[in-house]
Amino acid sequence: MFDAGRLSDELKALKVDVSRLLGTTGEEVPDMSKSRADSLADQIKTALNELGGTLNEEEDLLRGLIAERPVASLASAFALGVVVGFMLRRN
Repeated sequence: MFDAGRLSDELKALKVDVSRLLGTTGEEVPDMSKSRADSLADQIKTALNELGGTLNEEEDLLRGLIAERPVASLASAFALGVVVGFMLRRN
């Protein structure tokens, strides 16, 4: 019913076909995948660091705006709260 040997042979044949298509030997495939994953992880880390820097700059700008105009900021936050409250109340 279930032939593990046949399945193993098919998987080995598939590995050989994939390796041939990629132009590598079977042992190089895991190393190549790891290097691609590491490269992608580095790109994601770089993007997150840039995003963090941008968010820190925007946070500093926002703190400055609020510190310069505390009454206007408080009034804006109150008005926004009232609008959101009415919108949530209607639904």
